[in-house]
Amino acid sequence: MRIVIALGGNALLHRGERPDADIQLANIDRVTTAIAALTQEHEVVLTHGNGPQIGLLAMESAADPALRAPYPLDLLGAQTQGMIGSLLVRTLHDALPGHRIAALVTHTLVRGDDPAFRHPTKFVGQIYPLEVARDLARKRGWRIAGDTTGWRRVVASPAPERILETDTIHELLAGGTMVICAGGGGIPVTADKDSGALSGVEAVVDKDLTAALLAEDLKADFLLILTDVPNVYADYGTSKQRPVLDATPAELRKAGFPAGSMGPKAEAAARFVERTGGLAAIGALDAAYEIVHGRSGTLVRPALPAA
Repeated sequence: MRIVIALGGNALLHRGERPDADIQLANIDRVTTAIAALTQEHEVVLTHGNGPQIGLLAMESAADPALRAPYPLDLLGAQTQGMIGSLLVRTLHDALPGHRIAALVTHTLVRGDDPAFRHPTKFVGQIYPLEVARDLARKRGWRIAGDTTGWRRVVASPAPERILETDTIHELLAGGTMVICAGGGGIPVTADKDSGALSGVEAVVDKDLTAALLAEDLKADFLLILTDVPNVYADYGTSKQRPVLDATPAELRKAGFPAGSMGPKAEAAARFVERTGGLAAIGALDAAYEIVHGRSGTLVRPALPAA
């Protein structure tokens, strides 16, 4: 079975943790343990988030007196793909002797007129108290929004139209290589309508929506979205909160999950199932093996035909 796995940004940095390199190195072992068992039985393509990492690089770039202007988000996204890809390759290389593993820098085509550029919703970087976030927004020209436990920077998150390296990924898979790609949703680029020339844009593509597109293009059987909760929850954060163990795409959409957290994950799972007839699931990193084997997480399946 071919499985596309989308790792949440929490895979390397848990909420509230300092973004130090040694902490990320320690946390990567959890990823290795979760993914290695699946790789022994299935063909795995791995994607990952980059929210904490790109936020840190953006802040450092904005504060660097040696720069005339901060680095744009597309180039910072490329940097995070290389860093996180290297960490994953190293740890998986040790855990899966004999396996070919490659991290591929990946570009995602977006539309320059996407409405998301006018309405930023994608969280990047760490969580701040409100006054600190407001101060940073004034100094850096950021937009901020409330997250679950504080305030964070938000940036544009245009919809992924096409992953430019899909053919290369196909070739690597055909040669027996485990591929790490589309990190952080891919480096966002637009194409000139006349020449086709590529230009980077100031945005971060949602990694779950990119993972759904990737899984569709690769004809995957299963899309596995791993995050920091064991299930999708209906009425999350209220006294009526309850786990959703099984849902159709329509049922997920009807629940109306927030755009800044579970919403893109639910939409990604729904799109993949609707477009391919395959299965998707959302759940906790440490339960990856159990989720694929139906013992944990929220399964998203096609609707049953009407009787």
